[in-house]
Amino acid sequence: MSNYVIKMPDIGEGIAEVELVKWYVAVGDQVTEDQTLADVMTDKAMVDIPSPVNGIVVSLGGQPGEVMAVGAELIRLQVEGAGNVGQGKARQSERQPVETAQTVPAPAPVPSKQPAPQPSAAAPKRANTHAPAAAQGPARAPGEAPLASPAVRQHAWDLGIELRFVHGSGPNGRVLHEDLERFSEQHDQALTVAPAASGYSPRHTEEQIPVIGLRRKIAQKMQEAKRRIPHFTYVEEIDVTDLETLRAQLNQKWAGKRTKLTLLPFLARAMVVALRDFPQMNARYDDDKDIITRHGGVHLGIATQSENGLSVPVVRHAETLDLWGCAGEVARLADVVRSNKASREELSGSTITLSSLGPLGGIASTPIINYPEVAIIGVNRIVERPMFRDDHVVARKLMNLSSSFDHRVVDGMEAAAFIQAIRGLLENPAMLFLE
Repeated sequence: MSNYVIKMPDIGEGIAEVELVKWYVAVGDQVTEDQTLADVMTDKAMVDIPSPVNGIVVSLGGQPGEVMAVGAELIRLQVEGAGNVGQGKARQSERQPVETAQTVPAPAPVPSKQPAPQPSAAAPKRANTHAPAAAQGPARAPGEAPLASPAVRQHAWDLGIELRFVHGSGPNGRVLHEDLERFSEQHDQALTVAPAASGYSPRHTEEQIPVIGLRRKIAQKMQEAKRRIPHFTYVEEIDVTDLETLRAQLNQKWAGKRTKLTLLPFLARAMVVALRDFPQMNARYDDDKDIITRHGGVHLGIATQSENGLSVPVVRHAETLDLWGCAGEVARLADVVRSNKASREELSGSTITLSSLGPLGGIASTPIINYPEVAIIGVNRIVERPMFRDDHVVARKLMNLSSSFDHRVVDGMEAAAFIQAIRGLLENPAMLFLE
């Protein structure tokens, strides 16, 4: 038997450190070749680290949320035989002389295929009714994370049990499925003698949630944008009645033959056309070098919400796409983001961003610019309201655009004129297709 040390791999593109987001194994676990050991995150993309060998986990090199340097020890396994020797001089020079271990870099990471376990769609979220009895305290010291497999954690979620109160009977106090069943039975017995808590009873529980992974990247990005960019927001109301009629007609004609059109492809087309006259909006500002770079191609960022948080995949060269091409690309990017398979290239390089909350869009909003861009177009929900047209009151479909701009680069009058140009195109949709 010998030790086999896997180091944090070089993700590429000059990245010197990555964040450890999640472990899929614990000390004492048996792992097999190609089994996912951990998820790590670069600036934007999540990747998983597979095991190159069969073995037993001896130690873990970090905790979730910890930023680790490339080449640092990630995990140590106990393997049969003397272990493999890393290939190439560069890898040989990184080996550590630990016992009889051979230290090799981990294989190249691949896009994560194992997202963090989520609550089962079939099992509704339950209130955490499985709190410990008054005489029972936490099963481990404060701050000590319970050891449990993803399946056990999912089982605990479904049962409404807090793992920190469960005494584990597995190796190193690891919580097993039978521990959850035992805890649940004890709790159910206690409920037969304890009166049910009132919905108006005071609650004193607290929950500490580490800000790690994508949520940390979002926080850093938003903080940087607000710190460096003097925002101002311009709100305009747009009559999209005719646009919605055209969209419905196109979807009816091409139903089952082409991608269904949402409002986003029309907005993207309006932005592409308007940017021909307002190239200063399709730009990135390097405020360290005081250089504004205006881009000819429109690389449109689409703010996309997923279970893991907010990402901005990029529709490259939106100026080359028709409505259905844009709709198909937006749908594809939304799928890869929500399945946690988006690549670094798909999440970087945007020159202007479109943000929409759909039916939750509210009346107005103040979107944060996707730094280092200089403009973001925010879409609010469509509502039907009465309007005066030719001395008659008629029902019209109205929508607000709430758009933010970098006041160092874009003047207020320029921003207003840009939005009015988009408004004119959307209220007269035939203009979208005239060259």
